[in-house]
Amino acid sequence: MDTLYASLADRSTSQTLKQLAGYDLLVIDELGYLTLKPEQANAFFKLLDLRYGHKSTIITTNLDFPEWYDIFQRKPLVDALLDRLRHQCVTIRINGPSLRGPSS
Repeated sequence: MDTLYASLADRSTSQTLKQLAGYDLLVIDELGYLTLKPEQANAFFKLLDLRYGHKSTIITTNLDFPEWYDIFQRKPLVDALLDRLRHQCVTIRINGPSLRGPSS
């Protein structure tokens, strides 16, 4: 996402999205850790739309799907995004103590 944030600042978003869309596998770690501005949310949607049905994407987050509405703040965008992501995906939920916490 840092690359995406930087490209939004210098107006090269289309080129960056095309590059990211071409990777066979894209891993997006900690979705929801940072609040997205509307233009960032739009770029994220566009990226995943470009990848939909063509390339693999792994997203890690500690948020359940309903909490995505808080991140992106636009119900139609979240509905469309989740529709694409959940169409042919495998969701793995991991419950348990944090691996980063103090050991017992």
